[in-house]
Amino acid sequence: MKPSIPKGTRDFSPAEMVKRNYIFDTIRTVFKLYGYQPIETPAMENLSTLLGKYGEEGDKLLFRILNSGDFISGINDLESYSGKSNELSPKIAEKGLRYDLTVPFARYVVQHRNEITFPFKRYQMQPVWRADRPQKGRYREFYQCDVDVVGSDSLIHEVELIQVVDDIFGRLGIRVVVKVNNRKILAGIAEAIGAPDSLTDITVAIDKLDKIGLEAVNAELAERGLPEEAILKLQPIIQLEGTIKHKFEVIHEVLKNSETGQKGLEETRHILRYLKDLKINSKFELDLTLARGLNYYTGAIIEIKAADMAFGSICGGGRYDNLTGIFGLPGVSGVGISFGADRIYDVMTELNLFPSEQVTGTKVLMVNFGEEEERICMARLAELRAAGIPSELYPEPAKLKKQFSYADACRIPYVIIAGKDELSQGVYSLKNMKTGEQVNLEWQEVVENLKM
Repeated sequence: MKPSIPKGTRDFSPAEMVKRNYIFDTIRTVFKLYGYQPIETPAMENLSTLLGKYGEEGDKLLFRILNSGDFISGINDLESYSGKSNELSPKIAEKGLRYDLTVPFARYVVQHRNEITFPFKRYQMQPVWRADRPQKGRYREFYQCDVDVVGSDSLIHEVELIQVVDDIFGRLGIRVVVKVNNRKILAGIAEAIGAPDSLTDITVAIDKLDKIGLEAVNAELAERGLPEEAILKLQPIIQLEGTIKHKFEVIHEVLKNSETGQKGLEETRHILRYLKDLKINSKFELDLTLARGLNYYTGAIIEIKAADMAFGSICGGGRYDNLTGIFGLPGVSGVGISFGADRIYDVMTELNLFPSEQVTGTKVLMVNFGEEEERICMARLAELRAAGIPSELYPEPAKLKKQFSYADACRIPYVIIAGKDELSQGVYSLKNMKTGEQVNLEWQEVVENLKM
């Protein structure tokens, strides 16, 4: 049987990993620059931790882990569960793979509350799993790079997180659009159209507007039981276009009788004012259809899209006031952003944004001429590595053509030739594999050239 991997997962070659690590290193550098500290949580969590935190749709996408041992033996009348997998699942699976990093983080905060100084600023870079239908830009296993603050209501954190976004994508060379909304505005809209109890149904549906279009969104709203009159009132709001100023004027009038909606508008104004003062390079806009489909958001909602290609979001997050309360620690507000490393990789590959020097790991290959030269080269290799220059020695004294072919195939930009003739003259021949230029240098000159 031919070996394979599950759909929605991928292997990564050394060249791909160099590029991925370039993304991870860039993100980690900026996170640290803003004072965030690293943590890690287990790949699996108790299902009681995960269920009910992502909405009905999210719960369906959780990967469940079968209990160890003979998990069937304790179930009476197994046949009665035929076609009722939802009822059977809790009896045979008590754990699941994490769906995101935010809920495990909330669990971590509650469990370690006595060890944490608030406000607590953390970053986390780990894989997550979703039982989604694989497609372009959507995987079943993918990395998230999360940055969160808990224990503070200050909107400064929302502003700072958008600065983090602007800084990271500026360094990666990706032009982005930062979309901003507020859950309280969405709650106000639900009130204004006469459907305050249907907020979740409204947000889940309109969050799909970019993916399925207006007609399908309206059909889903009707399916979810939203009255036709409410759907009609919603149309001018979700189709609203124009400047941020114009949108604020229109939505302010719509929400004039909603205290919750007005609070959401004021929070959003406050964030956008700061962004204007800070001269953020990224374009930002008010998007009243932005919901992100997650039930735990209570305030600001943020989503980032690439400006130069049609693609799903590559980053997003928001304010959550009640998440730790679910685990027994009420009154701890949090806000965070999650970077989708795999989607960022796809965008950078499509737009050819990776620096050329990131393509290879090894910078120089030393040619092997035999045991005597090999011993000298091994000592020189140690000096190169001590100088921070990634280097290797070809393992056998093969023909020069074969060794050069290896360097080309591995995209190693330089080769050092140190045969009997070179060593007797006290020089090393440094060959640039791209230009073909070859020069004889003393050893220290070789090291200095490779450091450049």
